[in-house]
Parts: sequence; C-alpha cells; structure tokens
Amino acid sequence: MFPADNAWNEDVSHLAVDANSSAYLAEMNPSGATHIHPDFGSDPSYGIPINVDTISAANFTPIAFTLYPDESDPGPYPIPSSPAIEAGSDHHMLIVDQADCKLYETWMAQFSGGAWSAANGAVFDLGSDALRPEGWTSADAAGLPIAAGLVRYAEVRAGAIDHAIRFTMSTTFKGHIHPATHDAGGNVANSPPMGLRIRLKSSFALNVFHGQSLVILTALARYGAILADNGSDFYFSGEPNPNWNDDDLDQLKTVPASAFEVVHTGPIITP
Repeated sequence: MFPADNAWNEDVSHLAVDANSSAYLAEMNPSGATHIHPDFGSDPSYGIPINVDTISAANFTPIAFTLYPDESDPGPYPIPSSPAIEAGSDHHMLIVDQADCKLYETWMAQFSGGAWSAANGAVFDLGSDALRPEGWTSADAAGLPIAAGLVRYAEVRAGAIDHAIRFTMSTTFKGHIHPATHDAGGNVANSPPMGLRIRLKSSFALNVFHGQSLVILTALARYGAILADNGSDFYFSGEPNPNWNDDDLDQLKTVPASAFEVVHTGPIITP
C-alpha cells in the first residue's frame, strides 16, 4: 500500500536512535515486564479485517458521520453488500476499492434502519503520500490509515512484510509526529506521541524464532512499528485469518518491550 517512498514503507533499520528513547521506554514499560502481544489470529473475531472489492461508482453507499463530521471525508463509500467489520467496540470497517486504488476507513460503523453511519471516516489515495489535514483524525486516533499497518496473512505466507506495523499504547502524549496528524493524549512526561516509531534492536537475537513469528519480527527490526491509537500496551495489529498458526504467533508474546528502541523520524507537533 502507498508509494515505495511512503513513511509506512521506509526502512528504518539505519535511522538514529531518538535522544529520548530510554525515557520513552521507561514510561511505556514502567514495570519492565511488558511483552508484545499479537492482536490478531485465527479467530475471526480477533483482528481487523480488510474488505477488498471493486464496486461501480453508481453503487456507492451514503454514510452519515455522527461524532467527527468536520474531520471526515464525505461519502458515499463503496460498501460491499456484506462487509467484514471488526468485532468488539471499535467496529472499524476498512475497504480497499481496487478500481480507484483508494482506501476507505470508518470507526464505529453500523447499519441500522436501512442506512449506514459511523463516528467518522477517512479516504486515502493509495498512490499518494499526502497526509490528512493537520489536526484531523481518521478511523485511527493518529489520523493514520489502519490497513497500511496491519500484519496480513498473505504477506507473511510469502515470507516478508515490507512495511511498518500498527501498535497501540494506553497512555499517549498530546502531540504527534508525521505521518500522524492527530493526537488523543495528555501531558504525562515522556509518554509517546502518536506517530512515534519503534524498532526491534539489532542486538535482539532472532535465531530462536521460526515460522510466522520470525517473519513479523524481521519486519519489526527493519521497518519498525508506528503508534497509531490508544489501546492496550504494545498490542500489534493484524487481520484475522483462519490460516494463522496461533501457537506460532504465541512466540511473539515472549518478546519484551525492552527489546525495542525509539527512532527519530521528525519533530513532535503540538496543538
């Protein structure tokens, strides 16, 4: 997704460590006991699904935005007849329109009374590096595209992930780093801003891992992960797929948060 020079597709293995990396990690992992968690698996209700379809513009569907209409890209949206929607409270609905190479994402999507609504919505041109307007949210609190950072089964099966991975933290700072355009945090010292990028340290040994987990960890060492939303600490996002090997993915739970470092990708932008 997105051009090769897009921030999501940037190899950050050689970028400088952020001067505040240790302080960030101390705040993000105060007990020293936090481990990463794959927030996806073979259970269809566990993960964020992506709908990939080609729908005629004549069949695009109106959608009303109820919480952030002023920061939403207006409809209609190319909603399939029976779209896959994230289970749980967030109800993210992600749609890739293959005809126009665009990504449509909504938060808290629901169909009621014969009509679609959502808290907000964002449209991304998959052939462009353009960011959301400064200060605008998206279906993610950071104003970022969700689908771009999901671990997808097809790429892991092919043997390589070539993009950063989306992750969440419970406490975030009131500020953001591009490509994020929005923040949803407070002023806790050294809490991470939206758009913060972490990577697996080169000193962390990968030779004890295998299979699907090794592919994911290799990507975390090369492309890292981008903080995209408030949620459980060090939860890494992916799509549900019946072919995931959950026992294999459980290897990821042995990787401590202390195995990561923050890389410098730009200044923090505050409101």
